[in-house]
Amino acid sequence: MFDGADLTYAYDGSFEGLMSCVFASYEYKEIPVVIKPPSLQQSIFDDAKWIETDTSKADRVYNAIAVQISLEAQELVKLGFLTCAPNKESLIFNFLRKGFKHGGKVMTMLTDDVVADLHKAVRHLTSESHKYKGFVRFSVFGEVLVAVIEPKNYVLPLLSHHFCDRYHNERFMIFDKTHKMALIYEAYKADLIFVEDLTLPEPDSAEVEYRRLWKQFYNTIAIEGRNNPRCRMTLMPKRYWGQMTELAKESKFPKSGAGDLGIGVNIKGYLPENNAFRSKS
Repeated sequence: MFDGADLTYAYDGSFEGLMSCVFASYEYKEIPVVIKPPSLQQSIFDDAKWIETDTSKADRVYNAIAVQISLEAQELVKLGFLTCAPNKESLIFNFLRKGFKHGGKVMTMLTDDVVADLHKAVRHLTSESHKYKGFVRFSVFGEVLVAVIEPKNYVLPLLSHHFCDRYHNERFMIFDKTHKMALIYEAYKADLIFVEDLTLPEPDSAEVEYRRLWKQFYNTIAIEGRNNPRCRMTLMPKRYWGQMTELAKESKFPKSGAGDLGIGVNIKGYLPENNAFRSKS
């Protein structure tokens, strides 16, 4: 008999931690109403049950998804964790409970609010990551290509393969200003790391000139008679413009925080203990 009215779980914010919460629910026969990530844990007096991350238990849950539900459900859960849905932990938890009960057909139960909301969140994630494959703009600092993005979702894990494959001979960084993460690629090796803050140095004269030429090219090829601002806003939402060379109002990209250029940039706050977003290629 599962119970747990008003029960709240708290976890470390990692994917393995969330899978450990699912395991704990079945182990203790209780259903948490809320699963809180670190950002919502107010204090030590917060009335929440702390669930320790156990990688062996997390692996058992993760592998069970593929066996008892489907591989598609396993992928949906992985992607769901990268979304910006404010209640993604509860969505994933409740989706898995339904999946372990109904099996693979849960993927087509789109009239169910939990299933529909999780699919919707993942569609938003994949749509945003697809746009960023075309909207990322790099600048050259020393021997490193650096780009800054401000996504709503955790898109870097989905962008990693695309840019590492496209620029496999380069050294580059894509900094996610929203989530304070960075994709670092160098010598055929990629890492996703957490970053406290980042400041880029002043661009050199060559970089400034390339930006000017790119803006000039963009404006020159535009066909005045076919200018359609509404269509452009649909295909290229305005929130992307600030980091796009051709549309940015300033000649320099916005900056944040403190740091200096090393391989490109001095990074603070590498958190290897949280491997939810670790990536190698």
